[in-house]
Amino acid sequence: MRFFPYHQDMLYAEGLLLSTLADKVGTPFYCYSANALIAHFQDYQNAFHDIPNLIAYAVKANSNQAILRLLARSGAGADVVSEGELRRALAVGIPAHRIVYAGVGKTVREIDFALAHDICCFNVESEQELEQLSARAVALSKNARISLRLTPDVDAKTHQKITTGKSENKFGIPLALAYDAYKKAAQLPGLQVCGVAMHIGSQICDLKPFEEAFIIAADFVRHLRNDGYAITHVDIGGGLGVSYGRESCLVPSPFDYAALVKKHIAPLGITVILEPGRSIVGNAGVLVTSVVYFKRGKVRNFVIVDAAMNDFMRPTLYDTWHDVIPVKKTPLNAVMINADVVGPVCETGDYLALDRCLPVLKAGDLLAVTGAGAYGAVMANTYNSRLLVPEVLVQDTRYAVIRPRLDYAQLIGFDHIPDWIENF
Repeated sequence: MRFFPYHQDMLYAEGLLLSTLADKVGTPFYCYSANALIAHFQDYQNAFHDIPNLIAYAVKANSNQAILRLLARSGAGADVVSEGELRRALAVGIPAHRIVYAGVGKTVREIDFALAHDICCFNVESEQELEQLSARAVALSKNARISLRLTPDVDAKTHQKITTGKSENKFGIPLALAYDAYKKAAQLPGLQVCGVAMHIGSQICDLKPFEEAFIIAADFVRHLRNDGYAITHVDIGGGLGVSYGRESCLVPSPFDYAALVKKHIAPLGITVILEPGRSIVGNAGVLVTSVVYFKRGKVRNFVIVDAAMNDFMRPTLYDTWHDVIPVKKTPLNAVMINADVVGPVCETGDYLALDRCLPVLKAGDLLAVTGAGAYGAVMANTYNSRLLVPEVLVQDTRYAVIRPRLDYAQLIGFDHIPDWIENF
């Protein structure tokens, strides 16, 4: 919480009171610290400065264009998984030669768009994708630079919904089949084999799975090079975790992570592509919400707030812990209770936190959900016809609304009622 400190018992985002932003923007809203984003990105730059690298920010973590532009100005490339993400990266000025494209389901349209912009590399995840990519490259008279994404069958020891390197996961090409896939790629027209890719999961707090994966990747590169493949880069993916508060793991730093890369990958004399996302933006953001009611139940107490699972899905989807703290600091002698922090959506699973020790709260009190910068606003939706949550970016004492809240006319206006319904 370095960039979200308490000062005179009130919570700030850098140099701005969160309560002031709440008055101006309304709740709920996401608030990001520009200085935190840059500090976290620079940690990676400093950790990897002495080996050839491309830091390709994982756009899926938070795709707001203001954040992308901020990182682009600091030298970030982009890791994208859809045409929409690619368009966002290009729109903010990230050069195509610094963009890598992953994902198991690249469509013909998406492939053609990426080929037209001559991106850095496609991370190919199946033999059918190889064939499709080759056909489209030939049809468009393009040359597609590719890596094959290996599935090393490494357990990342993370939540089952965000592990991506096991044999049972949908991602990549099994290691046992990968060499034959490279042989096939080398024979297909329109493809230039130039790399090896791997990504084993997200929110990884133990370096051992990374090391196991890096050893496998390095051995595979040596094998390919011995057989004449001109492998110029290894894409090690992302996945380094962040601390989400009291129940989180002890998280290695980018420097600890880089030391493993330098031990196992750097001796190949090769460019390293890395794809951090959560570790850059996760703890650079909070979700600010207002108390609507306090409800005493027979078994549990409930703090009902105006943010909900549609605004912040992570606690419901991934069973994650995020600290929830009052914007006005709790006095040491305050009466404390245990309560669930829940939203107004019509689902029992609509909660931000369960069984938390909190002061007795009243309507209008402000709470901040910490560690909300990644996989927060980017996954938000309008379930229950709730307005899409806005985003605010703060730098020192200035702020900007970087995604406004929809109004109800806009929300309802997305629908179209065909004329023929009246005669149905």
